[in-house]
Amino acid sequence: MIVLGMGPGGEDVAGRLAEAGLRVAGVEANLVGGECPYWGCIPSKMMLHAADQVEKGALPPDWGPLARRIREEATDDWNDKVAADRFTGKGGHLVRGHGRITGAGEVTVGDQVIRASRGIVIASGSQPAVPPIDGLEGTPYWTNHQAIETETVPESLIVLGGGAVGVELAQVFSRFGARVTVLEGLDRLVAIEEPEAGELIAKAFADEGIDVRTGVKVSRVTYGEDGFTLAGVTARRLLVATGRRVDLKALGVAAIGLDESARAIPVDGRMRAAEDVWALGDAVGKGAFTHMSMYHADIIVKEILGEPAYEAEYHAVPRVTFTDPEVGAVGLTEAQAREKGLDVCVGFTDLAESTRGWIAQARGFVKLVAADGVLVGATSAGPSGGEVLSMLTLAVHERVPVRRLNQMIYAYPTFHRAVSAALADLDR
Repeated sequence: MIVLGMGPGGEDVAGRLAEAGLRVAGVEANLVGGECPYWGCIPSKMMLHAADQVEKGALPPDWGPLARRIREEATDDWNDKVAADRFTGKGGHLVRGHGRITGAGEVTVGDQVIRASRGIVIASGSQPAVPPIDGLEGTPYWTNHQAIETETVPESLIVLGGGAVGVELAQVFSRFGARVTVLEGLDRLVAIEEPEAGELIAKAFADEGIDVRTGVKVSRVTYGEDGFTLAGVTARRLLVATGRRVDLKALGVAAIGLDESARAIPVDGRMRAAEDVWALGDAVGKGAFTHMSMYHADIIVKEILGEPAYEAEYHAVPRVTFTDPEVGAVGLTEAQAREKGLDVCVGFTDLAESTRGWIAQARGFVKLVAADGVLVGATSAGPSGGEVLSMLTLAVHERVPVRRLNQMIYAYPTFHRAVSAALADLDR
């Protein structure tokens, strides 16, 4: 097998297949382990945890110890030797360089041609999507990579993009002393989530002094001695957090009959993209989440090894924005459910109306979206919103009837007890 890309999903597939006795070549142009451990999930959540401690007064707003911890403990100074050795220790063969599919069962890396009799797994991940704004190219703007690697906090920061990455890093740098402005082209923050989620984060940001400007169209960026200027705002640093993209042309997918101009690779329920070709994670376009790539990886490994497998389902995809308050969501939003023509019922409760929420003076809410007597979507926002989400994810995934959810015992006093209040509102 050839595994093209050694991020979380690719590394999992390659390692498990090698352990099973297959000859596996893992191809990686950057770091084995991918975005998540070096510039994504892990270091960013370390930053958010530290920022939370600063906000509570448990830590001083000193960036140095945090930067050092990320460099030394999380990323080994952006060195992947441990991950690479883990893979080769399982019997895998690691090939460094950019891999391009050049034929059926064939990948070319530089001047080396690798051929696989069993097939190819495309696990290429994605890259930051930088918009073609006049004046931006050639300036020292940040993506999440430079934001994670920085040794100092800028005096001021513009965050271009109000999605999950943008709002998380905006709050981190603000709590460590930067003057932060968030510019979002749509009418609210975290626009893929419920409107109430964006409103909640915007109110929290206003209280913390973060300037949020929505509905802003940026047509030009200028850079000079004072830093970056765009949409009438000037700051020392600019963080571009406008999503991610997959470059199928660079992967050479046309060589196996796939559309290289597409946004993602179409696959069937077993993640098959073509004969003896599978794809996973960001390249498939079902959500740029580590947990999505690992979900796909498990299906592919079982399929290749001939083990009992299951088909991918996407009606209960969980996602969490790790701001304070934290926003966890699963399944459809209310708007998405209505667009599908479903007969929608909505239940809502403010977290502060629950006993635990009142005790903690917590900001947040639980919103439930139901159709035909089952939950099709839910949002849990507030302290540990992502943890409260777990029971809602199970309910949406298993299509548990609302009737049964109303018959459960909810521990008192917990944040998740707010779910029962939202269910009661659903029944009105």
